[in-house]
Amino acid sequence: MYNQFKSVSLSHRNAPLAIREKLALNEAEAKSMMLRLKDFFDISDVLAVSTCNRTEIYYSAATDLNEEIIKLLLIEKGISDIESFRAYFEEFSDGEGAVQHLFQVATGLQSQVVGDMQIPNQIKHAYQWSADLNMAGPFLHRLLHTIFFANKRVAQETFFRDGAASVSYAAVELLEGLMPNPKILVVGLGEIGTDVCRNLSQNTDADVTIINRTHSKAETLGAELGFRIADFADIESEISRADIIVSSIQRDEPFFTKEMMVRLRGMSFKYFIDLAVPRSVSPEVEEVPGVMLYTIDSIRSKADEALQRRLESVPHVEEIINEAVVEFNDWSREMIVSPTIQKLKGALEQIRKEELTRFTKNLSDTELEKVERITSSMMQKILKLPVLQLKAACKRGEAETLIDVLNDLFNLEKQKESH
Repeated sequence: MYNQFKSVSLSHRNAPLAIREKLALNEAEAKSMMLRLKDFFDISDVLAVSTCNRTEIYYSAATDLNEEIIKLLLIEKGISDIESFRAYFEEFSDGEGAVQHLFQVATGLQSQVVGDMQIPNQIKHAYQWSADLNMAGPFLHRLLHTIFFANKRVAQETFFRDGAASVSYAAVELLEGLMPNPKILVVGLGEIGTDVCRNLSQNTDADVTIINRTHSKAETLGAELGFRIADFADIESEISRADIIVSSIQRDEPFFTKEMMVRLRGMSFKYFIDLAVPRSVSPEVEEVPGVMLYTIDSIRSKADEALQRRLESVPHVEEIINEAVVEFNDWSREMIVSPTIQKLKGALEQIRKEELTRFTKNLSDTELEKVERITSSMMQKILKLPVLQLKAACKRGEAETLIDVLNDLFNLEKQKESH
């Protein structure tokens, strides 16, 4: 099963945002895609991962189905130019590469912002979808739980998850500390504004309204995240309503000015967080009583410090991953010999029962119980050495030879047929 695990990946490493957003999968689409894969191919252990930065399919199959899966994904998303889009995909056709890649993705090593704290939850959601559809077998269950344990070690033993390492996340961390349950207005839905909204969606207490000059973009994002939408023409009334205004409007001159704030006199206390370059909020707004301004420079400085701490933790994170991969590899190899161990146990148990039937007819219940206990203990001791040798052979990559020897010595294949 280990060597049959494979994956296809489209991510920020190889594809621009315009391409990634065409292939993003929501929960319903991810589940539909997995069911389609099950209908078309002989596969198991299917995992569909989709975030704003990546869309990936992991699966187990005896043959390499990467090309067919990419085509099916593109067709499902209504894309006809298959050859052009396929160039953006990264493929892992062997178990070692696919397993290592999933570990790195799930821990945040492959994230656009190193150590992204959202990715473990997104992997858990994908795992839940797979389990809901009965498409997660023992291999995937064990792999994901090993990854979750490694993630727990990363959080406990390193600084890899400390602080806000992206400007958008640092902005959200800042505004969450300004006041409880604020009314937040996000103006401008470029890449950074959209990232702020996605990060805010993790905060269930936030009352968020979004505004964008292109209203359709606000409608799409608002429907996805469950945020209130307002028209750009109503921006002054929305400013009056909000406690915190996050702006990433792209223009040459500041949009939010001192004159605008004076015109809106009678406002409650306001915080502005300006994430635009050039600045979209004039520094003079702080001359208006009750208005405070945070600029991108102070936020970026905080994010840079956190990112540096995370980068310094990367070697330790890689060490944790490598230890977890070795542990998982040992388990995977042992799975290869598990059927042989079960057949050997069955063969010895059959011999034990046949002999007991022959020689215990005249024993009392007490005597029979003692004989049962003694012979069961003997069988376990006889099994112990072959089982240990099989597991050791797995680690050396020599399991197949020992399996053949045991099959010949105990005639296990015939034993299986008769059973």
